[in-house]
Amino acid sequence: MAEPHRFYPARWWELRENNRIKCLLCLRECDIAPGDCGFCAVRKNIDGELVSLSYGRPVAMHIDPIEKKPLAHFMPGTTTFSLGTFGCNLNCLFCQNGALSRGRYGSPGQARYVSPEEIVSAAVDQGCRSVAFTYNEPTVFAEYAIDVAKLAHQHNLATVLVSNGYISSAAATELFAHIDAANIDMKGFSEEFYRTMTQASLAPVLASIKLLYDMGKHLELTNLVIPEKNDSPQMIDDWLQWVEDNLDKDVPLHFSAFFPAHHYFDSPRTPRETLFAIRKQAIAAGFTSVHLGNIS
Repeated sequence: MAEPHRFYPARWWELRENNRIKCLLCLRECDIAPGDCGFCAVRKNIDGELVSLSYGRPVAMHIDPIEKKPLAHFMPGTTTFSLGTFGCNLNCLFCQNGALSRGRYGSPGQARYVSPEEIVSAAVDQGCRSVAFTYNEPTVFAEYAIDVAKLAHQHNLATVLVSNGYISSAAATELFAHIDAANIDMKGFSEEFYRTMTQASLAPVLASIKLLYDMGKHLELTNLVIPEKNDSPQMIDDWLQWVEDNLDKDVPLHFSAFFPAHHYFDSPRTPRETLFAIRKQAIAAGFTSVHLGNIS
Protein backbone atom coordinates (compact mmCIF):
# COMPACT_ATOMS: atom_id res chain seq x y z
CA MET A 1 0.00 0.00 0.00
CA ALA A 2 1.23 3.47 -0.84
CA GLU A 3 1.87 5.92 1.95
CA PRO A 4 -1.44 7.79 2.47
CA HIS A 5 0.20 11.05 3.51
CA ARG A 6 3.44 12.34 4.93
CA PHE A 7 2.24 12.79 8.51
CA TYR A 8 -0.25 10.56 10.30
CA PRO A 9 -2.71 12.25 12.68
CA ALA A 10 -1.98 11.37 16.30
CA ARG A 11 -4.57 10.67 18.98
CA TRP A 12 -4.85 11.57 22.67
CA TRP A 13 -4.16 15.31 22.69
CA GLU A 14 -5.88 18.65 23.15
CA LEU A 15 -5.28 22.07 21.62
CA ARG A 16 -4.24 24.92 23.90
CA GLU A 17 -3.72 28.64 23.36
CA ASN A 18 -1.40 29.85 20.60
CA ASN A 19 -1.65 26.51 18.80
CA ARG A 20 0.22 24.74 21.58
CA ILE A 21 -0.71 21.09 22.14
CA LYS A 22 -1.01 19.10 25.33
CA CYS A 23 -0.19 15.48 24.53
CA LEU A 24 -2.20 13.02 26.61
CA LEU A 25 -0.57 9.77 25.50
CA CYS A 26 1.58 9.41 28.60
CA LEU A 27 1.85 10.99 32.01
CA ARG A 28 4.38 13.59 30.87
CA GLU A 29 1.55 15.50 29.20
CA CYS A 30 4.06 17.40 27.08
CA ASP A 31 3.22 21.01 26.24
CA ILE A 32 4.32 21.13 22.60
CA ALA A 33 4.81 24.38 20.70
CA PRO A 34 4.19 24.50 16.93
CA GLY A 35 7.11 22.90 15.11
CA ASP A 36 8.34 21.04 18.19
CA CYS A 37 8.19 17.39 19.26
CA GLY A 38 7.28 15.98 22.63
CA PHE A 39 9.73 14.25 24.97
CA CYS A 40 9.48 11.01 22.97
CA ALA A 41 10.68 12.82 19.80
CA VAL A 42 8.10 11.13 17.56
CA ARG A 43 4.96 13.19 18.22
CA LYS A 44 5.10 16.62 16.59
CA ASN A 45 2.97 19.75 16.59
CA ILE A 46 2.43 20.89 13.01
CA ASP A 47 0.36 24.05 12.85
CA GLY A 48 -1.76 23.07 15.84
CA GLU A 49 -2.22 19.42 14.84
CA LEU A 50 -0.41 16.58 16.59
CA VAL A 51 1.08 14.03 14.19
CA SER A 52 2.87 10.73 14.66
CA LEU A 53 6.27 10.66 12.96
CA SER A 54 6.63 6.95 13.71
CA TYR A 55 3.36 5.70 12.19
CA GLY A 56 4.31 3.21 9.47
CA ARG A 57 8.02 3.92 9.89
CA PRO A 58 9.57 0.91 11.64
CA VAL A 59 13.35 1.04 11.86
CA ALA A 60 13.72 -2.51 13.20
CA MET A 61 11.89 -5.63 11.98
CA HIS A 62 12.99 -9.14 12.88
CA ILE A 63 11.64 -12.64 13.42
CA ASP A 64 12.27 -13.66 17.03
CA PRO A 65 11.48 -16.63 19.22
CA ILE A 66 8.59 -15.61 21.48
CA GLU A 67 10.80 -16.50 24.46
CA LYS A 68 13.12 -13.59 23.54
CA LYS A 69 10.50 -10.94 24.36
CA PRO A 70 10.70 -12.42 27.06
CA LEU A 71 7.49 -14.43 27.27
CA ALA A 72 8.00 -17.79 28.91
CA HIS A 73 4.40 -19.01 28.98
CA PHE A 74 2.70 -17.58 25.90
CA MET A 75 2.69 -19.68 22.72
CA PRO A 76 6.07 -21.29 23.59
CA GLY A 77 8.15 -22.58 20.71
CA THR A 78 6.64 -20.15 18.19
CA THR A 79 8.13 -17.18 16.38
CA THR A 80 6.89 -13.60 16.47
CA PHE A 81 7.26 -10.86 13.87
CA SER A 82 8.85 -8.06 15.89
CA LEU A 83 8.89 -4.38 15.00
CA GLY A 84 9.98 -1.16 16.59
CA THR A 85 10.44 2.51 15.70
CA PHE A 86 12.41 5.39 17.11
CA GLY A 87 11.24 7.05 20.31
CA CYS A 88 10.66 6.52 24.02
CA ASN A 89 8.86 8.42 26.78
CA LEU A 90 11.39 7.51 29.48
CA ASN A 91 14.99 8.65 29.72
CA CYS A 92 16.66 5.72 31.45
CA LEU A 93 20.30 6.46 32.17
CA PHE A 94 20.95 2.73 31.78
CA CYS A 95 19.00 2.23 28.53
CA GLN A 96 19.96 -1.06 26.91
CA ASN A 97 18.73 0.01 23.45
CA GLY A 98 19.51 3.71 23.18
CA ALA A 99 20.02 3.71 19.42
CA LEU A 100 16.28 3.23 18.94
CA SER A 101 14.85 4.70 22.13
CA ARG A 102 16.71 7.99 21.80
CA GLY A 103 16.88 7.92 17.99
CA ARG A 104 15.14 10.53 15.88
CA TYR A 105 13.64 10.61 12.43
CA GLY A 106 15.46 12.94 10.09
CA SER A 107 14.24 13.22 6.51
CA PRO A 108 10.82 11.71 5.67
CA GLY A 109 12.56 9.04 3.58
CA GLN A 110 14.82 7.88 6.41
CA ALA A 111 12.59 4.87 7.06
CA ARG A 112 10.33 3.63 4.28
CA TYR A 113 6.61 3.47 4.87
CA VAL A 114 5.44 -0.01 5.87
CA SER A 115 1.67 -0.34 6.05
CA PRO A 116 -0.13 -2.48 8.63
CA GLU A 117 -1.11 -4.77 5.73
CA GLU A 118 2.56 -5.28 4.84
CA ILE A 119 3.47 -6.08 8.44
CA VAL A 120 0.74 -8.70 8.77
CA SER A 121 1.45 -10.17 5.34
CA ALA A 122 5.13 -10.55 6.20
CA ALA A 123 4.28 -12.20 9.52
CA VAL A 124 1.98 -14.70 7.81
CA ASP A 125 4.46 -15.40 5.00
CA GLN A 126 7.24 -16.09 7.52
CA GLY A 127 5.11 -18.52 9.49
CA CYS A 128 4.97 -16.37 12.61
CA ARG A 129 2.15 -16.91 15.09
CA SER A 130 2.15 -13.37 16.45
CA VAL A 131 3.23 -9.78 15.93
CA ALA A 132 5.26 -8.08 18.67
CA PHE A 133 5.56 -4.37 19.33
CA THR A 134 8.96 -4.12 20.91
CA TYR A 135 12.60 -2.88 20.74
CA ASN A 136 11.82 0.77 21.54
CA GLU A 137 8.82 1.88 23.63
CA PRO A 138 5.79 0.81 21.55
CA THR A 139 3.25 2.99 23.32
CA VAL A 140 4.75 5.99 21.49
CA PHE A 141 3.52 4.45 18.23
CA ALA A 142 0.21 3.35 19.72
CA GLU A 143 -1.85 4.43 16.69
CA TYR A 144 0.25 2.22 14.42
CA ALA A 145 0.22 -0.67 16.90
CA ILE A 146 -3.57 -0.58 17.14
CA ASP A 147 -4.01 -0.65 13.36
CA VAL A 148 -1.51 -3.51 12.98
CA ALA A 149 -3.13 -5.41 15.86
CA LYS A 150 -6.63 -5.14 14.42
CA LEU A 151 -5.45 -6.56 11.12
CA ALA A 152 -3.33 -9.22 12.81
CA HIS A 153 -6.37 -10.57 14.65
CA GLN A 154 -8.23 -10.82 11.35
CA HIS A 155 -5.47 -13.19 10.20
CA ASN A 156 -5.42 -15.25 13.40
CA LEU A 157 -2.18 -13.72 14.65
CA ALA A 158 -1.75 -12.92 18.32
CA THR A 159 -0.38 -9.55 19.43
CA VAL A 160 2.40 -8.91 21.93
CA LEU A 161 3.37 -5.69 23.72
CA VAL A 162 6.81 -5.26 25.31
CA SER A 163 6.55 -1.98 27.17
CA ASN A 164 7.69 0.19 30.04
CA GLY A 165 4.03 0.69 30.95
CA TYR A 166 4.32 4.49 31.19
CA ILE A 167 1.07 5.43 29.46
CA SER A 168 -2.07 7.34 30.40
CA SER A 169 -5.07 5.32 31.50
CA ALA A 170 -7.17 6.55 28.56
CA ALA A 171 -4.60 5.53 25.95
CA ALA A 172 -3.79 2.30 27.81
CA THR A 173 -7.42 1.22 27.86
CA GLU A 174 -7.66 1.60 24.08
CA LEU A 175 -4.29 0.07 23.23
CA PHE A 176 -4.45 -2.86 25.66
CA ALA A 177 -7.83 -3.91 24.26
CA HIS A 178 -5.98 -5.03 21.11
CA ILE A 179 -3.15 -6.85 22.90
CA ASP A 180 -3.12 -10.56 23.77
CA ALA A 181 0.08 -10.75 25.81
CA ALA A 182 2.40 -8.24 27.41
CA ASN A 183 5.70 -8.08 29.18
CA ILE A 184 6.02 -4.91 31.25
CA ASP A 185 9.47 -3.78 32.33
CA MET A 186 9.21 -2.51 35.90
CA LYS A 187 12.51 -0.66 36.21
CA GLY A 188 12.89 -0.54 39.98
CA PHE A 189 10.37 -0.64 42.81
CA SER A 190 10.66 2.89 44.21
CA GLU A 191 9.63 6.36 43.16
CA GLU A 192 13.15 7.61 43.91
CA PHE A 193 14.61 5.11 41.45
CA TYR A 194 12.20 6.18 38.73
CA ARG A 195 12.80 9.89 39.40
CA THR A 196 16.59 9.71 39.41
CA MET A 197 17.20 6.95 36.86
CA THR A 198 14.35 7.31 34.33
CA GLN A 199 12.99 10.86 34.79
CA ALA A 200 9.54 9.37 35.31
CA SER A 201 7.30 7.85 37.98
CA LEU A 202 6.55 4.33 39.18
CA ALA A 203 2.82 4.77 39.95
CA PRO A 204 1.59 4.89 36.31
CA VAL A 205 3.59 1.76 35.52
CA LEU A 206 1.92 -0.13 38.35
CA ALA A 207 -1.46 1.13 37.14
CA SER A 208 -0.75 -0.24 33.65
CA ILE A 209 0.29 -3.60 35.06
CA LYS A 210 -2.89 -3.81 37.12
CA LEU A 211 -5.02 -2.80 34.12
CA LEU A 212 -3.56 -5.54 31.92
CA TYR A 213 -4.14 -8.07 34.68
CA ASP A 214 -7.71 -6.93 35.27
CA MET A 215 -8.39 -7.09 31.52
CA GLY A 216 -7.40 -10.75 31.56
CA LYS A 217 -4.38 -10.37 29.30
CA HIS A 218 -1.46 -12.77 29.48
CA LEU A 219 1.03 -10.83 31.58
CA GLU A 220 4.68 -11.32 32.42
CA LEU A 221 6.91 -8.88 34.30
CA THR A 222 10.59 -8.03 33.91
CA ASN A 223 12.98 -6.25 36.27
CA LEU A 224 16.47 -5.29 35.06
CA VAL A 225 18.56 -5.72 38.20
CA ILE A 226 21.16 -2.97 38.68
CA PRO A 227 23.71 -3.48 41.47
CA GLU A 228 23.38 -1.00 44.34
CA LYS A 229 20.40 0.69 42.67
CA ASN A 230 17.41 -1.66 42.66
CA ASP A 231 18.80 -4.99 43.87
CA SER A 232 18.37 -4.77 47.64
CA PRO A 233 16.53 -7.71 49.22
CA GLN A 234 14.07 -5.21 50.76
CA MET A 235 13.24 -3.60 47.41
CA ILE A 236 12.81 -7.01 45.79
CA ASP A 237 10.62 -8.11 48.68
CA ASP A 238 8.48 -4.98 48.34
CA TRP A 239 8.05 -5.72 44.63
CA LEU A 240 7.08 -9.32 45.30
CA GLN A 241 4.60 -8.20 47.93
CA TRP A 242 2.99 -5.75 45.50
CA VAL A 243 2.59 -8.46 42.87
CA GLU A 244 1.09 -10.81 45.44
CA ASP A 245 -1.33 -8.17 46.73
CA ASN A 246 -2.41 -6.81 43.34
CA LEU A 247 -1.96 -9.72 40.93
CA ASP A 248 -1.10 -13.27 41.95
CA LYS A 249 1.89 -15.51 42.55
CA ASP A 250 1.47 -17.32 39.24
CA VAL A 251 2.35 -14.24 37.17
CA PRO A 252 5.71 -15.06 35.53
CA LEU A 253 8.56 -12.90 36.79
CA HIS A 254 11.78 -12.21 34.90
CA PHE A 255 14.90 -10.81 36.53
CA SER A 256 17.59 -9.80 34.04
CA ALA A 257 21.26 -8.92 34.39
CA PHE A 258 22.32 -5.32 33.79
CA PHE A 259 25.27 -4.41 31.58
CA PRO A 260 26.76 -0.88 31.77
CA ALA A 261 25.40 1.08 28.81
CA HIS A 262 24.16 4.43 27.50
CA HIS A 263 24.87 7.05 30.20
CA TYR A 264 25.23 4.82 33.24
CA PHE A 265 28.50 3.08 34.09
CA ASP A 266 28.60 3.54 37.86
CA SER A 267 27.34 0.04 38.57
CA PRO A 268 29.07 -3.15 37.44
CA ARG A 269 27.32 -5.85 35.48
CA THR A 270 24.95 -7.84 37.64
CA PRO A 271 26.65 -10.81 39.31
CA ARG A 272 25.06 -14.17 38.59
CA GLU A 273 24.90 -14.78 42.31
CA THR A 274 22.62 -11.77 42.75
CA LEU A 275 20.09 -13.11 40.27
CA PHE A 276 20.24 -16.59 41.77
CA ALA A 277 19.59 -15.10 45.22
CA ILE A 278 16.61 -13.12 43.89
CA ARG A 279 15.15 -16.23 42.28
CA LYS A 280 15.54 -18.10 45.56
CA GLN A 281 13.86 -15.21 47.39
CA ALA A 282 10.90 -15.20 44.96
CA ILE A 283 10.44 -18.95 45.08
CA ALA A 284 10.58 -18.89 48.87
CA ALA A 285 7.80 -16.29 48.77
CA GLY A 286 5.65 -18.72 46.81
CA PHE A 287 6.04 -17.47 43.23
CA THR A 288 5.64 -20.31 40.77
CA SER A 289 7.37 -18.98 37.64
CA VAL A 290 10.66 -17.14 38.10
CA HIS A 291 13.09 -16.69 35.20
CA LEU A 292 16.56 -15.18 34.89
CA GLY A 293 17.86 -13.41 31.81
CA ASN A 294 21.06 -12.01 30.26
CA ILE A 295 23.19 -14.41 32.26
CA SER A 296 26.43 -15.05 30.41
